[in-house]
Amino acid sequence: MSIRQLLRMGMVLGVFLAALPAAATTQLRMDLSQLSLQSDAVVHGVVRRVESRWAGDGQRIVTDVEVEVVEPLKGQPGGTVLLTQPGGEVGDIGQVVHGLASFKTGEEVVLFLRKRGAKAFRLSGQAQGKYQVQRGEVGKPAMAVPEPTEALLLDPVTRQPTASVEKPRTLEDLKAAIRAALKGSAP
Repeated sequence: MSIRQLLRMGMVLGVFLAALPAAATTQLRMDLSQLSLQSDAVVHGVVRRVESRWAGDGQRIVTDVEVEVVEPLKGQPGGTVLLTQPGGEVGDIGQVVHGLASFKTGEEVVLFLRKRGAKAFRLSGQAQGKYQVQRGEVGKPAMAVPEPTEALLLDPVTRQPTASVEKPRTLEDLKAAIRAALKGSAP
């Protein structure tokens, strides 16, 4: 094979690889029972503050999310919890970490949390650990909607790509399923 043919094959391979979608984050899929059991705290709350800042090393941006706890569903997290995750925007500089949840001030949420020190938390299962509470018309039940994720989810048994198994459900159904999982009788 000539050098010219090798270069041509290399260029074709490069174009082919560049056309493939890239999954920047890969993680194991977690169901509601796993999220409930593996979390240090589970809370129903309202996001009060979302603020990005430079981490202590000055090399990374992190985002702090302060959540007022309306109802603790597991653990004793206190009246507010501070969730910190990588990425965010400071001035005109931003860092993106795929597979994480996004937050807005005033948003009602159910969060599955893992401890990161005495009073700080991170989400269990990254975006899988957040449900947004959506309230519609008066008289209709509030819905708990799982956060969509950009991460490639893998089945925990087969390690093959899979979709999330969690679907929207009423807030009360979500709370009941969490309580059942914690008692060892997940529905």
